[in-house]
Amino acid sequence: MKTQNEKMTNYRWVICSMLFFATTVNYMDRQVLSLTWKDFIAPEFHWTNADYGNITATFSIIYALSMLFAGKFVDWMDTKKGYLWSIGVWSFGACLHALCGIGTEWVVELDSAQALRVAEGADLVAKISTVSVTFFILARFVLAVGEAGNFPAAIKATAEYFPKKDRAFSTSIFNAGATVGALAAPVTIPFIAASFGWELAFLLIGALGFIWMGVWVFIYKKPEVHPKVNASELEYIRQDNDHDPVGTADAPTKKMSFKQCFSYKQTWAFAIGKFMTDGVWWFFLFWTPAYLSSVYGLDSTQSAPQIFVLYLITLLSIIGGWLPTYFVEKKGMHPYAGRMRSMLIFAFFPLLALLAQPLGGMNEEFGTLAVWFPVVIIGIAGAAHQAWSANIFSTVGDMFPRSAIATVTGIGGMAGGVGAFLINKGSGELFDYTTNTNMAFMGFQGIEAGYFIIFSICAVSYLIGWCIMKMLVPQYKKINL
Repeated sequence: MKTQNEKMTNYRWVICSMLFFATTVNYMDRQVLSLTWKDFIAPEFHWTNADYGNITATFSIIYALSMLFAGKFVDWMDTKKGYLWSIGVWSFGACLHALCGIGTEWVVELDSAQALRVAEGADLVAKISTVSVTFFILARFVLAVGEAGNFPAAIKATAEYFPKKDRAFSTSIFNAGATVGALAAPVTIPFIAASFGWELAFLLIGALGFIWMGVWVFIYKKPEVHPKVNASELEYIRQDNDHDPVGTADAPTKKMSFKQCFSYKQTWAFAIGKFMTDGVWWFFLFWTPAYLSSVYGLDSTQSAPQIFVLYLITLLSIIGGWLPTYFVEKKGMHPYAGRMRSMLIFAFFPLLALLAQPLGGMNEEFGTLAVWFPVVIIGIAGAAHQAWSANIFSTVGDMFPRSAIATVTGIGGMAGGVGAFLINKGSGELFDYTTNTNMAFMGFQGIEAGYFIIFSICAVSYLIGWCIMKMLVPQYKKINL
């Protein structure tokens, strides 16, 4: 019971900050490859756009399949242990990338990175490329399996520590870690790679996850049993009266099977929303440095200011967590209705991506400043995605019991990973094709035509996804076991 005049503790925000830092590390680990492959790794292993596209596409599909089971794993292990396993595996995978060069040297029987770089003969070059891509795919496999647990565990922790009306806001805060990770990456990783080698960039960023684990193991407990959560805060957290019983023999927590999850339209709405939009964010994440290099001739150190500003703009996504709270508290809307209205608003902003390539090509009018048009537009689209993402994740907690949240989140993550696989695989092939054939499309030629096509797909994905979600679940309906 609440003690009279007891001041409410705010330990839930400590947990939110830990989720924020985990997501930051998560996205820094993902970014190392995208920020080093073009300038440091590709010359050493003779990669093409298609090679890189195959690696990122494979990561996406492995991540997608892993998400399906990661959510179930987190529900089984529960939040604390599930998160520890997840970040431990992905941090190991991140560090494993540093050994890919040594492995390639051993297989092709060359004794140094320089020998790989200057290798001659089509057969030897092809062997170096194939072997190195295989090793990187294996490292990405481990990384993907571990990273798949981040969002199911984080969303589950959010549902345990926050009432419904605050979940989108808390999710937007920890999800901003993706932006902060993407911000920190371009101003650190290329310079580490340039000064000490690309291998050390993977090792140093990967080590951050092990540091996080050392803190998490000591500070996380369920709010019902945590000594730093007082009665007032616990009452605030449980205001929706939708918490599962905790450790009582007469009221065991009910579980939801995969088959049950797929029987609900709510699951399909969430999964389709993720499928249509996750690939957009992953395309921006994996291909923007290559875009600035291929179209504007900026290497990874020269493009650091543009990448930094781009992700700085995406911090506006925190508004995405506040807007549904405004609709609930000021307009009296149901949390689900407020989220869907917010998502519709955010779905219009990516349409600006249709202008990224046309405005970026105005070199005669704006000279070197023309590159900033697509940078700002991609930043706005990225902010809209992160705002959308915070809300679509929160719809799971709105409609499903807590014992199923991580499982359903994993199903949606799998769908999002499949979408990411398709766009990354397709982009690599398209960019090589448009470059080799100098294809013309809508006034653009070569690789610029390829980027215009992908930007156009990204622009309309959110509105299509929102319409399908609305058709499947036109009104809020909670699922009870």
